[in-house]
Amino acid sequence: MPGEEEKSKAKDAPASKGSNNKKEEKEPELTEEEAAKKDEVDLLATRAQDTDEGVQLAALKQLREEIRTSTSSMTSIPLALKFLRAHYSAFLAFFDKVSGEENKKLYADILSVLAMTMSEAGTCDTLRFKLRGHIDSLEPWGHEYVRALSGELAVEFAARSERSEAVDELLPLIENVLSFNMKHNAEPEACDLLLEVEKLELLPAFVDKANCERVCLYLIASAAYAPETEDVAILRCVMDIYKAQGMTTQALVMAMKLGDIDAVSAIYTAAEGEERKQLALMLGRHHMFAVEEDDDDLLNMIGNTQLSEHFLSLARDLDVMEPKHPDDIYKTHLLDSRYASNLAQHVDSAKQNLASSFVSAFVNAGFLEDKLLNDEKRTWVFKNKDEGKISATAALGMINMWDVEEGPNKMSPLLQTDDQFIRAGACLGIGVLCCGVQSEFDFPHSLLPDHLTAPQLPVRVASILGFAIAKAGTSDMVLMEDLLGPTLLECEASLEELAACALALGMAFVGTGNGDIAEQIMTVLQIKADELAASTHTRFLCLGLGLLFVGRQSEADLMLEVLNTLTDESVKQYALMTVQTCAYAGTGNVLKIQQLMHACGDHLEKDNDFQSVAVLGIALISMGDSIAREMSRRTFDHMLQYGDSVVRRAVPLALALTSLSHPQIAIVDTLSKLSHDQDEEVSQGSIFALGLVSAGTNNSRVAGLLRNLSAYYSKEPNHLFVVRLAQGLLHMGKGLTGINPFHSHNQLVSLPALGGVLTVLHSFLDLKNIIHGKYHYFLMFLATAMSPRMLMTVNEDMKPLTVPVRVGQAVDTVGQAGKPKAITGFQTHDTPVLLGPREKAELATNEYLPVNSFLEGIVILKKNPDFESE
Repeated sequence: MPGEEEKSKAKDAPASKGSNNKKEEKEPELTEEEAAKKDEVDLLATRAQDTDEGVQLAALKQLREEIRTSTSSMTSIPLALKFLRAHYSAFLAFFDKVSGEENKKLYADILSVLAMTMSEAGTCDTLRFKLRGHIDSLEPWGHEYVRALSGELAVEFAARSERSEAVDELLPLIENVLSFNMKHNAEPEACDLLLEVEKLELLPAFVDKANCERVCLYLIASAAYAPETEDVAILRCVMDIYKAQGMTTQALVMAMKLGDIDAVSAIYTAAEGEERKQLALMLGRHHMFAVEEDDDDLLNMIGNTQLSEHFLSLARDLDVMEPKHPDDIYKTHLLDSRYASNLAQHVDSAKQNLASSFVSAFVNAGFLEDKLLNDEKRTWVFKNKDEGKISATAALGMINMWDVEEGPNKMSPLLQTDDQFIRAGACLGIGVLCCGVQSEFDFPHSLLPDHLTAPQLPVRVASILGFAIAKAGTSDMVLMEDLLGPTLLECEASLEELAACALALGMAFVGTGNGDIAEQIMTVLQIKADELAASTHTRFLCLGLGLLFVGRQSEADLMLEVLNTLTDESVKQYALMTVQTCAYAGTGNVLKIQQLMHACGDHLEKDNDFQSVAVLGIALISMGDSIAREMSRRTFDHMLQYGDSVVRRAVPLALALTSLSHPQIAIVDTLSKLSHDQDEEVSQGSIFALGLVSAGTNNSRVAGLLRNLSAYYSKEPNHLFVVRLAQGLLHMGKGLTGINPFHSHNQLVSLPALGGVLTVLHSFLDLKNIIHGKYHYFLMFLATAMSPRMLMTVNEDMKPLTVPVRVGQAVDTVGQAGKPKAITGFQTHDTPVLLGPREKAELATNEYLPVNSFLEGIVILKKNPDFESE
């Protein structure tokens, strides 16, 4: 009956299941074809162990052919290999008995392939047998075999190096693996092997035009994760490859990234024609003025003397030449009438007049005109009090920034006034005006030295800071030997003046590791030890020292040892942290970030100012790598929850440092929440950070947030002042300039720009005494970071040339096969165009070829000889 059958099945089911578990699973039956192949392989394996060498040789050759030619699917292994595995042990035992040389090599080849899966882990049998076989025949064995061989080569090389044994035996095989990988578009595997065996010098011989870009991009990405000194070797190898392939602009970028002046000069000197012009423009963009040049036109390109002309040409094309008034930025008419009336009460307050001066300077920077400051009677300047006049007058320099032809004529009359604060502002304004521009007239050196010995302290300090901004990154020896160095050496001036000198020399020699200046600053720290703890200017002494070692990594270790001799604990920790964070700026060094996180986690009652610097340091070290930036932002979230107040106050500024001129939604949201924090310094730092993050972008979302904040803080003068600063930064250069120190597809960081941003951030660590005190003019250091975010194309005669370009978000193509698209979500525009954060451009026409592979700034185009018009 059916019911009884079902019961019996149910009853028997558990028993049968239990019995299956006890039995071994039977191997699937072979098909007729597989059985025939198994018999064939078994026969060949038996013959391969024959005592007759001739029979052996024939069998081995046939086995080798079977392995090479057998095919497989994604889910199965080749039949020949599958059936040959059973004979691995027998082959292994018989190998030592083989006498014929050719037989021995064939046996070794076959055992090497079988050892991929049959040998024990860590024995490197694949490599051991390959070295005894035919090392020059890799192609027939396939990619998986070569990949396994590469891994064992790396392991064996490391083991032999550790035992101090010779590695020469491995080199021919390494070269063969390298040749195979490069021939079969496996450039990352080739680079990885050479990095593991420390033989990167072998690579250039195998690189050609077809694979050059893929190899170099992979090596550049690898350098970010390589240990110190090894990263320099990698970048130098990339530079040599670019030079060998005639890719001059990329080679120059690598030389600038290395900071190698000799290599930069050699590459520049070897170039000719329009290529030399393009290199001159690139040197100017990076503020590297030390290259010698006799041609006046090329000198002007290196010195950026035509930057103002190009910037105004961009502004005319985009129709934004009309000057803007601060009220055009504030847009108080969009606010509720209750808040508008509160804001109206502050219209003539000195604090808000000062804010308007900064806003007008930021918004109209480089446009030569504004509606607030540029009147002949200078009535607006006199609406500011004392030090406020310094910033208002210096704002005129920012409005006329980069115009070294007419700008100095507008500023020089102010140097003759009786008012010491206006004279001081004019000195600072001269520096701002000439920032990033080196002309044959050298206005800072002709106009400012007399004021360094003025009887009034504000004039002397402003003159020094004027040099700091104008000569940032120039390594000007006159400053060190004749103008500012002697002041540091004598050490008789006030601490405020000495700190300004240290900062100026740090800015001028940023990233050079100049030992003489470091020694002078160290002497000041020791002689003025009694005054340091009580003065806020101590931070600028420490920062000046730190700027000398930006990116120098372990070269700063000696200075760190010397700093440990300082007696005052708070000053010592601040100086140590500043130098250490600057030394590893942009390196993404994980160990240093961990040390800084540990320092931030300590809950200290006193001498804890250095923890703010540690927070900034985490952002500073991680800012050059996208993964490190993302991880650091998570760390900052934890600090906001669990950190002490001194740590929390620095977090908004650190967030801004990781995303300058790049208003990402997550960061803007975080800063927006923090802008209402109960701690005044946290909220004000967050508001200013909103300005830094959105600087020069005209971001409508941030504009709305800042407008609402101006209403919320309408009765708080200090908060309102910072809101206005942020609004000015948001609309910086009417949306044509930014303060992101990275350029050339984020491969280079401008050290003067980074130095200027760090100076402002360190100023914000003491809001009360610096920004809200007498030293708000330190905000002018942002001028060193301001640069047009444009792409302008010109012909060989430097005349503007309008061509279509595609602008879109940059795509990471490192390690991708073929020729992947470098941008996504692009739009086509005619040049000149604005480039947003993380955006790239590429030509949308074949009629012209760019001389520069990095389509940023001013790019020279030349006619494509192969172009045929339709």
